[in-house]
Amino acid sequence: MTPQIEAFLEMMAVERDASPHTLSAYGRDLADAEAALAEAGGLMQADQEALEVWFADLSRRGLSAATAARRRSSARQFYRFALAEGWRTDDPSRRLDAPKQGRPLPKLLSRDEIDRLLAAAAASDAAGGLRLVALVEMAYASGLRVSELLGLKVDAVRRDPAYLIVRGKGGKERLAPLNAAAREAIKAWLTARDAKRKPAAPDSPWLFPSSGRTGHLTPRRFAQLLDEAALVAGIDPARVSPHVLRHAFATHLLEGGADLRVVQTLLGHADIATTQIYTHVATDRLAQVVQQNHPLARDD
Repeated sequence: MTPQIEAFLEMMAVERDASPHTLSAYGRDLADAEAALAEAGGLMQADQEALEVWFADLSRRGLSAATAARRRSSARQFYRFALAEGWRTDDPSRRLDAPKQGRPLPKLLSRDEIDRLLAAAAASDAAGGLRLVALVEMAYASGLRVSELLGLKVDAVRRDPAYLIVRGKGGKERLAPLNAAAREAIKAWLTARDAKRKPAAPDSPWLFPSSGRTGHLTPRRFAQLLDEAALVAGIDPARVSPHVLRHAFATHLLEGGADLRVVQTLLGHADIATTQIYTHVATDRLAQVVQQNHPLARDD
């Protein structure tokens, strides 16, 4: 990683309060561009033609339109920074056209499938089952992002709150609701969690502690546990992930008549256009219900 890229990432961390995940993504994108543009002198020497060749090659390498769009954004932000610092007098990325992206509808689980997933989770070994039930109930009840869920401190739930205060993207705080089922699942998990701790050992600050580097359960491990539960529940594991539980939360709310602005607030979306994709899912589901159940819509 060049000193210029390191300076850019430092600026993003200090001045824009970018999260570690965002900084890691920028670092990967710019490192990829630096390596691909090596013959053109790297990011600091590459001209507009070299940038266009690099960008066109992304699709030939099999990268998705979404990934290519992120790489373009990373390059453009880097060159704006380079201009501001006086490292360059031009922006070779200014004519890079954003790739056309389809907007795939999110994967979705039905209410019945959520119930089956919870039953499968509860059927696993005692402490592990209680932990997975708490994870699923909380994700489905509150729409938390997986990073928000796994990063919860145990003190946040000790007093059985009806809402959690969550710090989401951009450091913005919001309230995330917990229904009765989620609160009962948390109580059961806390009892099991406390019983597992050795009396002389200090308590972990995390709600879902782990012996790994982060100190808490990782998204990868959570996804693996969901895959195992999905198999037991008779659900294709490809349709299940921590993020799918967030999708189910939003879509089921809209199907139940919730206001789009309320769902936007609960999800922590800065732009309501991001939330509107769930209206398409809900509309498709409603149309399917009408087609299957309305007497004039039947073939017979």
